[in-house]
Amino acid sequence: MNAPRTRVQRRPVHGVLLLDKPLGLSSNQALQKAKWLLRAEKAGHTGTLDPLATGVLPLCFGAATKFSQLHLDADKTYEAVARLGLKTTTGDAEGDVIADRPVHVTPVDLARVQAQFTGRITQIPPMHSALKKDGKALYEYARAGIEIERAPRDVDIHALMLSEVTSSSDAERAIKIIASVSKGTYIRTLAEDIGEALGCGAHLSALRRVATGGFEASQCVTLDALEAMSEDERHAQLLPTEVLVAGHSRVTLGMEDAARFLSGLRRRGDWADAANVAVFGEEPAAFLGTAHIVANELIPGRLLNPIEIQQILLNAPLIEATP
Repeated sequence: MNAPRTRVQRRPVHGVLLLDKPLGLSSNQALQKAKWLLRAEKAGHTGTLDPLATGVLPLCFGAATKFSQLHLDADKTYEAVARLGLKTTTGDAEGDVIADRPVHVTPVDLARVQAQFTGRITQIPPMHSALKKDGKALYEYARAGIEIERAPRDVDIHALMLSEVTSSSDAERAIKIIASVSKGTYIRTLAEDIGEALGCGAHLSALRRVATGGFEASQCVTLDALEAMSEDERHAQLLPTEVLVAGHSRVTLGMEDAARFLSGLRRRGDWADAANVAVFGEEPAAFLGTAHIVANELIPGRLLNPIEIQQILLNAPLIEATP
């Protein structure tokens, strides 16, 4: 006979947690751990980090999950280390070595390649990635030994810095890569392509995301630190949902217009056209959702519902739920 399921308290948590994802966990594993620690009902993340990567992983809870897609398009900054001379099957340290070449790289070479890979470049997505083909991730095909043709894609490398890493062994040479990039850029592929341009090949040996959108690693909390906190301290780590729309134009509506807007009705006002608008209520002061403005009309986009707004205003009271 199965034991009865234990009832636990869940809370309707709303907001954004800036997590410093640890090494070895997938983004979803880190999300589920944070969700459990906060006893949240609903959660999602804003784009994955590989298990071998660490760094900034914004986690969205409750109402914030409605706006997580907006952050997928954000520019990101990474710090990485690429081991020179060795190519691997996966492009990182987990793969088998498939080429071992001598390394003859000078500062002049690094400056040349740095300039070559700054700006708009073309990448071929790696087989060991989460891109889908016929409903399956490419890495599933790769593990089965199947190579899938991938279309090249253009990405933007806004800024790139390459420098050689000091090593105690002349036989092991590596470079540090600091790259600010557009969405869809594969740092693993960038490291491999830089290695080819240097004439020796390379693979990614370490990767850390230090910024995404307006969020930086210095703002993040680790899972270990979160676990050591009290419940109130954990909840205090949450940023309000509207941080996800910080770059939007802002419109504030009075009580009557706010109620109609939340029901999906357009509002008219003396507003300039704008593609991305964050809408707030005046009384009570609360984030209502997103919109766009055309010809003085405020057209609703993604909206919070009245229950979510009330829960946020009441600081998310605990409720009883079965996991």
